[in-house]
Amino acid sequence: MDFQAKKALYEYIARFATENKQQKFDEIVTKRTRYITVVLEDVFQPHNASAVLRTCDCFGIQDVHIIEDRHEYLVNPEVALGSSKWLNMIYYRGKENNTPDAVKNLKDHGYRIVATTPHKDDVNIGDLSLDKGPLALVFGTEQHGLTGKALDLADEFVKIPMFGFTESFNISVSAAIVLFSLTERLRKSQLNWQLSEEEMVDTKIQWAKQAVKSSDLLERNFLKQYFL
Repeated sequence: MDFQAKKALYEYIARFATENKQQKFDEIVTKRTRYITVVLEDVFQPHNASAVLRTCDCFGIQDVHIIEDRHEYLVNPEVALGSSKWLNMIYYRGKENNTPDAVKNLKDHGYRIVATTPHKDDVNIGDLSLDKGPLALVFGTEQHGLTGKALDLADEFVKIPMFGFTESFNISVSAAIVLFSLTERLRKSQLNWQLSEEEMVDTKIQWAKQAVKSSDLLERNFLKQYFL
């Protein structure tokens, strides 16, 4: 479907959403980014898994990459508060170790792989460069952290400065701190961090289909009429 057809499809479906919802779509989509993306490696605790999704939505992160090795990624709706339906969730599953496939896909799309873990070559989150290209932040489980494979495949390592007796934050808090720091700097930068015009339309189509009942039927009706 070409760009003009996508625009027409969005306008057709959005007519069945409230005016307030349409205004929200137009406003929020301009604040979405793929310059930063989040990768969750085998995170399975429903509370933490859901809280990270909510954090990504709040900070304008559109894509979340989910690696399922031993555990299914479970969402607690009371924690996520519907955030998952506004995000693109990309799953890697079916193998004993799916991290290499996730990393390859991200690198093929131009991402630097940044492991969120203390490491001998790490930098503090405030010192992580945004100028070297888009970055994928990889978070591991609370109990074990990132796997050795994820660490081996990472391009860079980042940590959150801490000054107490406890050695780490839980994953949802870590994600919130890291994303606040990075998106705050990103939005003040001159980098081209926003979605492209076509990506904005694609995203609004996705959102409109989530907000409108029987959207699949509406889409089929539109396609029949548009391509007659």
